[in-house]
Amino acid sequence: MNPKWWKESVVYQIYPISFMDSNGDGIGDLRGIISRLDYLQDLGVDVIWVCPIYKSPNHDNGYDISDYCDIMKEFGTMDDFDHLLRELHARGMKLMMDLVLNHTSHEHPWFVESRSSKDNPKRDYYIWRKGKNGGPPNNWESYFSGSVWELDPRTDEYYLHLYSKYQPDLNWENPVVIDKLHEMVEWWLKKGVDGFRFDAIAHIVKTKGYPDADNPNRTPTVRAYGMFSNLADVHTLLQNLYDKVLYFYDIMTVGETSGLGPEQALDYVGDGRRELNMTFQFEHMFLDAASPGSGKWDVVPWSLLELKKIMSNWQTVLHDKGWNANYLCNHDQPRAVSRFGNDLFYRIPSAKMLATFIHMLEGTPYIYQGEEIGMTNVCFDSIDEYRDVETLNYYEEKRKNGVPEEQIMSAIHHKSRDNARTPMQWDDGHAGGFTTGTPWIEVNSNHMEINAGNAVKDPDSIYHYYKQLIALRKKYKVIVYGSYELLLAEHTEIYAYIRTLEDQRLLVILNFFDGEPEFEWPAGFDSEPDQLELLISNYTVSKDEDIRSLKLRPYEARVYLQQRV
Repeated sequence: MNPKWWKESVVYQIYPISFMDSNGDGIGDLRGIISRLDYLQDLGVDVIWVCPIYKSPNHDNGYDISDYCDIMKEFGTMDDFDHLLRELHARGMKLMMDLVLNHTSHEHPWFVESRSSKDNPKRDYYIWRKGKNGGPPNNWESYFSGSVWELDPRTDEYYLHLYSKYQPDLNWENPVVIDKLHEMVEWWLKKGVDGFRFDAIAHIVKTKGYPDADNPNRTPTVRAYGMFSNLADVHTLLQNLYDKVLYFYDIMTVGETSGLGPEQALDYVGDGRRELNMTFQFEHMFLDAASPGSGKWDVVPWSLLELKKIMSNWQTVLHDKGWNANYLCNHDQPRAVSRFGNDLFYRIPSAKMLATFIHMLEGTPYIYQGEEIGMTNVCFDSIDEYRDVETLNYYEEKRKNGVPEEQIMSAIHHKSRDNARTPMQWDDGHAGGFTTGTPWIEVNSNHMEINAGNAVKDPDSIYHYYKQLIALRKKYKVIVYGSYELLLAEHTEIYAYIRTLEDQRLLVILNFFDGEPEFEWPAGFDSEPDQLELLISNYTVSKDEDIRSLKLRPYEARVYLQQRV
């Protein structure tokens, strides 16, 4: 079982620019976060994961860092950060920083020097190459569309950027760069932070020689993710970071590692690997995409059978060998209730059902801000209302290729990262209570109905359902450490599974759609009402109900506990 505090924790992710504004400038900030800590403590979460708050020109909302040891002025000061850390620790809560080690901002002093001349001492801090045949060094495609290479006229060479051109990739083959990054990580740990989410960590190593990817269709660029994702030397570098820095602190670490399955994940999180505590997997995030990466915009229907297959594989392969990080939404993904639930007719029951699903799995559950009140995707009419660089790049590329406006906007309404980045909806007042000024991006117009103020007052709200789930997880070890067994693998509407630990068994029953299927009780599970304890349900359940014939209601969720003797 190997108990750890981070296995038993529930994490709440904050996207600071959109969480709470304390000074009326329309931008969320650290003092705004501090002002809402009582709300988070009441919810019951243990760890706050804060997206990047470092000094940044903000081309990608803080994921382009220009100074690792300073705070973005819009968010506050280092004194504000120290205050936040003290307030969290005083409440028995922990802080996980979001740290970008793959790239920096183009305004980082290292890159300013690096691009100044070919013989600058910091030239090799980044990845520079000469062009080829009058174009970029190779045909790799950026995650944000277009080439990964940007020509710098000053030296007539290209620098590599897997993301935006404002985010040049660091050269992890340079030992000086590695040492400086290690020093910076330790600097934050000495301040008292409790862990890191390592952004894009799977990409810190690129294929040697930077060869072209296969290109049978002869397109300008190719989604060459295998050339710069999860390569073997990533593990060597992470083990080096662990042995020299992370080992000496009792912290929580999670890596953003797209493009892998659970067997590969064990290379990062397997017991004794000396790398990370857990990784974010992305397989379920591409269920409704025609292909991974930039193919996410080509929306296709998702399959419950595929979701079962993916999640069950992660649950079983990592059991007793590694640890899962479970989520359905974050700052890079659409809102969960709009994507996997029903935000029109069954928003409340489907949001509760999805929460039950994630919190009853083995692994650490992650709640993205607003998920606990059932916030939904936004549907802006004009591209002018969007702010996300990936979304804007996609729009421009498709317009140049002659794709109809209606088709482009439909994809954006489904998949834009701004769906998750609209301001937190605190109340039904101006800007949803997020700011007294003009928000940096418009608040979802449904904030009059969907907001934290309403949710906290309503004992039957999604918010209070989350509180119950979190409390149950703290009470029953079977929810944290129990093994996983999938039931009804081929059922197209019901996702059901059993969790087992010693003499306790947990039965989780989830109706993922708006039909009313009948649940068939598994062999060995006593369906007599007096033998089962209903721990939680998103519908009212009559004490006189005959559960031997259980007809589920739309998006119904039930969790039963069986104590075996």
